[in-house]
Amino acid sequence: MTNEERKALIEQYKAGYEEVARSLEGFDDETLSAHPVPGKWSAREVVQHLADSEMNSAIRLRKLLTEDDPQIQGYDQEHYAASLRYNERPVEPALDALRGARATTGQLLDAMSDADWSRAGTHSESGRYTAEDWLRIYAAHAHNHAAQIRRLREALK
Repeated sequence: MTNEERKALIEQYKAGYEEVARSLEGFDDETLSAHPVPGKWSAREVVQHLADSEMNSAIRLRKLLTEDDPQIQGYDQEHYAASLRYNERPVEPALDALRGARATTGQLLDAMSDADWSRAGTHSESGRYTAEDWLRIYAAHAHNHAAQIRRLREALK
């Protein structure tokens, strides 16, 4: 990955919270929980997922930066959604968690050296996992879910 590609991905990562916040415009408490697309999460569930995913991803990056050959544990997002009652909880704390994790992790991304970017561990589901892999995944993650929320809003019309 070139420095320019990395910088662009970091900027995309940092913009993720705002993209999600904008995607939620026009939703009220009732429509946040609606399932207009069968088998897909509601907007509320997407936001709860983003909060949990973001907290997990923040720890993953910190493990990569501080441990030698860290073990990065995957998790079952569907089990999280059901067990942690995603569709029953208010989104405001989840949005705060998303914003905070992105802000503090953004600070780390800005300070990382070339040696930091080459650090690697082992992901329980995908094998070798580097800081650059982490960035490629999470730079787009919030944007992808913001697009999903927008599709839900369109389906509700």
